Amino acid sequence: MLPQAVIFDMDGVIVDTADAHCASWQQLGREFGMTITREEFLTTFGRPSDEIIRQRFGADLPDLEVRRLADRKEACFRELARDQVKLIPYADTLIKSLFASGIPLAIGSSAPKKNIELTLELFDLGKCFRAIVHGHDVARGKPDPQVFLLAAERLGVEPKGCVVIEDAPAGIAAARSAGMLAVALTTSHPATAFNAAHHVIDSLTAFHVEQLFPFDA
Repeated sequence: MLPQAVIFDMDGVIVDTADAHCASWQQLGREFGMTITREEFLTTFGRPSDEIIRQRFGADLPDLEVRRLADRKEACFRELARDQVKLIPYADTLIKSLFASGIPLAIGSSAPKKNIELTLELFDLGKCFRAIVHGHDVARGKPDPQVFLLAAERLGVEPKGCVVIEDAPAGIAAARSAGMLAVALTTSHPATAFNAAHHVIDSLTAFHVEQLFPFDA
């Protein structure tokens, strides 16, 4: 029994963006006279930029200023991305294999639309995805299930027929809340962080779509 669709998170699942994201947050921090260590960066990696900015730079910042800072941070990221972003091993092979098999694919990510478009352009993967949900498409970030439910809606499939591949506990929680099968990839967190996942894999080579269903939601 095959799934109706596979939904990919982007950062940490399709591409390794940690170095570029870390450097872009550090650049934004310097502009505020603030030092952000890699360890501090990792504690918030994968969360929406708006949330991180309010946590680091001021909970009372006006919405317009938060958006300005988020846009600045993402512009820094895109300047670095072409040299620093690389594919997660086997990601392009898996995506192209699933696409060739006819399984609908989507991206469900907290990243801005421009970041996703740049990633798909860099690695020539755009044609493989029927739907993309980005951070500005939703009102609530992960662990809220909105991003994945919207991806399923855009694909025209039922949530219970979807598999989500995620690298963060918040993403796994979102997939479970959406009623989807949650597969955790240990690129960003250890296996012990994924007690809520249906499956935990340490490499995309271990993702075998034909072995996943049925599952207990």
